[in-house]
Amino acid sequence: MNRKVNLLMLLFSLIGGAVGFAFGEWLLHSLLGEWPNIIVVGLYFGIIAFFIGLFCLIAEMISPRLNGSSWRQRYTGASWKLLVPATLVMLFVAGLALEFVYQLDIGGSKPVKDIALVIDHSGSMQQNDPHNKRYEAAKRMIDEMDSDKRVAVIAFDDRAELLQPFVLVKGQAEKDAIYAKMDAIDSLGGGTDIGLSLSETMKQIKDNEDTGRGTMVVLLSDGVSDLNTGQALAEYQQRNIAVNTIGLNLVNGDGAILLKEIASLTGGQYYDVTKADELSFVFNTIYSTIGDRTLITERTGPVKDSSYYMILRLVALTLIGAAIGLALGLVFDNRYLARSFAIGGAAAGLIAGALLETGLTGRPFTDGLCRLLADLVLAGVISLFTLIVPVKESYVPREERHRPGSAGRAADGLAERKQDSRSRGF
Repeated sequence: MNRKVNLLMLLFSLIGGAVGFAFGEWLLHSLLGEWPNIIVVGLYFGIIAFFIGLFCLIAEMISPRLNGSSWRQRYTGASWKLLVPATLVMLFVAGLALEFVYQLDIGGSKPVKDIALVIDHSGSMQQNDPHNKRYEAAKRMIDEMDSDKRVAVIAFDDRAELLQPFVLVKGQAEKDAIYAKMDAIDSLGGGTDIGLSLSETMKQIKDNEDTGRGTMVVLLSDGVSDLNTGQALAEYQQRNIAVNTIGLNLVNGDGAILLKEIASLTGGQYYDVTKADELSFVFNTIYSTIGDRTLITERTGPVKDSSYYMILRLVALTLIGAAIGLALGLVFDNRYLARSFAIGGAAAGLIAGALLETGLTGRPFTDGLCRLLADLVLAGVISLFTLIVPVKESYVPREERHRPGSAGRAADGLAERKQDSRSRGF
């Protein structure tokens, strides 16, 4: 048993991690939100493992420092056959399973999948938002929604007009249909009846209720309205539906008091806007806090600072790292390498999990750099860990196997090699 390292494998594993990262990022940007998260995350880890395994295999074929020259001469064919099932397939399954566990909602809370946009269309908005930028901001929010989200749009003054019942925004065609209805709204007029708008919104929520989908309301108004908050918000409180409020009032600041109270009583957030140009940013901020999470993206919403999900991410990445290390050992059919790589992978996964937990911010560029660093840590630490956990060549050269006392002729197949008592493979 020796402590040694293949520097060429270290270099190639880092290259493999970088190549896997590039393919993984393309996958995230193309499919996340279009495909189920557990499938996308499983594929992400499978791709990372495949490219790390591929480049490590090439490096050991060029310079068989860890597994021995006899492995290169006789058993590389078996390693190539094991590469895809041991890396891509195994890590896809492991990533899918761990992401499924990470997606479970603890404490009975439901992930927000339904969003009701309730927009003030009263006459006072002629002064607060004469160019109807609140509708443009709402459109941008809808444009960002994933295909599994449903949206409803209610415009109100002293009446409540249902512009769009809850509909699944599966694609651009559905979104364009919603935009057309918003563009066709009647001219401004009337007073401000927030109570009526909340009542109509709750009716739509109950008529389209789905036990597996959480609901959130975004209410934009100047806030100048008579409202019995206890009565108007009772059902929202019972159903744990947060009402996030946006105050756009350039004339009378008293409306902010009511909107703050609505948000506070329902567990929502109040956002004060002094310029209509700021509405798009506020809508985007609200959407980013609805509670989406995966093992490789920022955790948002009520569980953003959850210790449970923090620990779960660390544990999951530790297991992913160990699985990648074990996969490499399977590819080389060497139990000593499997042990060293798996222990190193667990350590690398813990570090990678800590990097993701502290480094993900929701900003695309910095999040990409964070994932790149985590992938490189996984690739590099696994390759270096043979300096800490000693390894041994799996295969004894043929001439040694024919010495007196040897168990006989070396076998070519995996099944036959098990009969050789001196074989050190799996």
